[in-house]
Formats: sequence, C-alpha cells, structure tokens
Amino acid sequence: MTALTTPSLRRHAGALWQLAKPKVVALIVFCAVIGMVLAVPGWPDPGRMLAATLGIALVAGAAAMINCLVERTIDARMRRTARRATASGELGAAETLLVALTALGLGMALLIALVNALTAWLTLATFAGYAIVYTLLLKPNTPQNIVIGGASGAMPPILGWAAMTGEVSAMAMVLFLIIYTWTPPHFWTLALYRRDDYARAGLPMLPLTHGQPFTTLSILLYTVLLAAVTLLPLALQAAGAVYLLAILLLNARFVLLAARLHRHYADDSARRCFRWSIQFLTWLFAALLLDRVFFLPLSG
Repeated sequence: MTALTTPSLRRHAGALWQLAKPKVVALIVFCAVIGMVLAVPGWPDPGRMLAATLGIALVAGAAAMINCLVERTIDARMRRTARRATASGELGAAETLLVALTALGLGMALLIALVNALTAWLTLATFAGYAIVYTLLLKPNTPQNIVIGGASGAMPPILGWAAMTGEVSAMAMVLFLIIYTWTPPHFWTLALYRRDDYARAGLPMLPLTHGQPFTTLSILLYTVLLAAVTLLPLALQAAGAVYLLAILLLNARFVLLAARLHRHYADDSARRCFRWSIQFLTWLFAALLLDRVFFLPLSG
C-alpha cells in the first residue's frame, strides 16, 4: 500500500460504512442487547452475547447496504440521500453487493456456530423482510409500507431474547409490539418534513397520498396507542416502579408533541417530534434495563 492510495482507500471504506447505516444499526443492536439482558436472570453469557451482537449487527448492516443498492436511483433524486455512494456512483453495484453478502454470510455464520439456529433463522427472516419485502414490494407501492414493513424493524428484542434462551416468550413479543407501534409515528414525522424529497422520488408516502392533516392525526392516534402498549410490561409483572415512572413521562411528552403537531403543523414541529421519537425509544429500553437493576415491584 502506498501513501497515495491510503486516502482513497479510507474514503472507500468510509463510503461502505455509511451504506451500512451505522446509526440505525446502533439502535438495532441496543434494542437487541436489552432483549438479551432481560431474557435471563443475572447477566447473559458474555461470549454468546458478543457473538449474537456481532452477528445481528453484521446482518443488519448487510440489509442496509442492500436497501441502498436497490434504491440507488430513488436516492439520487432525494436531497437527503443523494450523497450516498450508491446513488452518486462512487461505489458500483457489484462491489456493494459483494460486501453486503459477505457481511450477511459472516453474521449468519456467527449466529449458527456460536449462538443458536432459532436466532440465525429469525435474523435471516428479518433481513429478507427489510431488504426484499419492504424495500422492493412495500415501499414503492403502498402508503402503508411502514405499517406492514415495520415488523422487520421491530425484531431486534426478539432476536436478542432468542439468542439467550433459544425461544420467544410473551415479554419478547411485547417488546416487539412496542417497537412495531412506535415505528409509524416515528417514520411519518420524517416523511412530513421530507415530503418534497419523497415526491421527487415518486414514493407513495402517507403525507403525499392522504395529506398532512390525515398524517398528523394518524401520528397522534398511534402515539396514544403506543402509550397503552408500553404498559404491557407492567401487566406481565416484568417491570416495576422505575419503568412505570419513566414510561409515564416519556409517553406524556410524545403525546403532547403529537397533539401540537396535529393542531398547528410546522416542519420544525415535525422535526422536533421525529427527534423525540428516537429519544423515546432509547430511553424506554434504558428504563427497562434500569428497572431490571433496581427493580421495585409495584405491589407487595
């Protein structure tokens, strides 16, 4: 390797890294790890936890790269995504596909060899759900794309739970349901203030097909539904006072922002609601973890 080639190699590696959507993968891994910790008494086996985390991260990154590859023409028409290496032509389709499939293979190998078969197949199904079903079939064809396709994005806690126990319990399904219900209001707030981008791309996002008032009302109704769903860990007696206090505060903020967005729409309000939705999910799972450490039962 010569000094002259080093900068180009770094740019190349950086472009591939960005195609893997590291911020999204970090949130996926965070939710999966919380699922691992909640699944077993005490602390999970460190070796299995590391293998599961790396395997899930690699497959999630591969799915993101396939998504960028498939949508490169659409991305080129959107201001938010036009600089992606696949959209700009910096990276070719063959190279991107090779790296994505390599990451997928490595992730699956880790999960099969060092975790368990259930986690491996559930992770592969999640990959197919996002990279193929959502990206190819749902996103370009229906405004309900994120409602149906959100099932793939809600899988991380189930993957983490299965990695530690080899099964999927009722609590794992509740964690899935929380993320599944959270996904539409999270995504629709983004689609509202990026609606011009989606219009240029020709994608049938809800603000374009049904208008802003319908979308903001849908966001408000989903946040109310989410507030109810987030109480299910308490109903299962899988969380205590720490989680209860946190979730009441988190839901109050989310519903208030959604109500303001519906009553007086502004792009800045949509951005604020979108940013809070990310914080909401992060703090919710952090509250579950803290509740596990400092569990205070709600009844004797």
